[in-house]
Amino acid sequence: MKITTWNVNGFRAILKKNFKESVGLLDPDILCLQETKAKLDQLKDNDSVISSYEMLWNPAERSGYSGVATYYKTGMNIENVSFGIGNDEFDHEGRTIRTDIGNIVLFNIYFPNGQRGMDRVDFKLRFYELLLNNCKNLHDEGKNIIITGDFNTAHNEIDLANPKENSKTSGFLAEERAWIDTYLKNGFKDAYRELYPERVQYTWWTYRFNARVRNIGWRLDYFLVSDGFMKNVQDVIVRGEVEGSDHCPVTLLIDE
Repeated sequence: MKITTWNVNGFRAILKKNFKESVGLLDPDILCLQETKAKLDQLKDNDSVISSYEMLWNPAERSGYSGVATYYKTGMNIENVSFGIGNDEFDHEGRTIRTDIGNIVLFNIYFPNGQRGMDRVDFKLRFYELLLNNCKNLHDEGKNIIITGDFNTAHNEIDLANPKENSKTSGFLAEERAWIDTYLKNGFKDAYRELYPERVQYTWWTYRFNARVRNIGWRLDYFLVSDGFMKNVQDVIVRGEVEGSDHCPVTLLIDE
């Protein structure tokens, strides 16, 4: 099975940048999008339709903000779908879609960005905590979990081009990075870093300073998988050549 995550930085904007053609080339079984920034009634007829896929859409209450969408190939046996993580403090921002495929629970998540101030950093850390508590319960039930999306945090110095300069920038704050450590100590593996412990590869580049061409970026888009499920992971592929957003798609290949 092939699962692709992609922060599109505005669904309406990326539609004008060969988005559907890119999806056709990526050909995922499941496509997890973040930062869609649109409600369905803001889209033109068929804009949200991708041929051969079913769609789940979770927008923020606030127009033009946040939002996630999950597409899965028609005919897939999706056994359960839910939106949010059970707390309206976070859920009105449209950050989470859960889909269950057999014994796999897939979370498509747009984690909060803390760059608007410490109140949003605190908000972000509470989100990490609540999600992990939910995951602990699912692990206790014997579920395999995949968490994917834009984590808005670079875990270690290898995961961004200028770590020293960004040590006090949200996205690389010690307290944010510590939550990634906490997940890894509580039943999860960072699938990409397990496979490629020394590889320098980024998934986000600012639009400024010609950063993408110069490869001055951050790795913000992850697949965290349950410890016992890591043996099913065949590869994690960062598709830096696919343009259209300030993030690139990342694909997880798993042996079901």
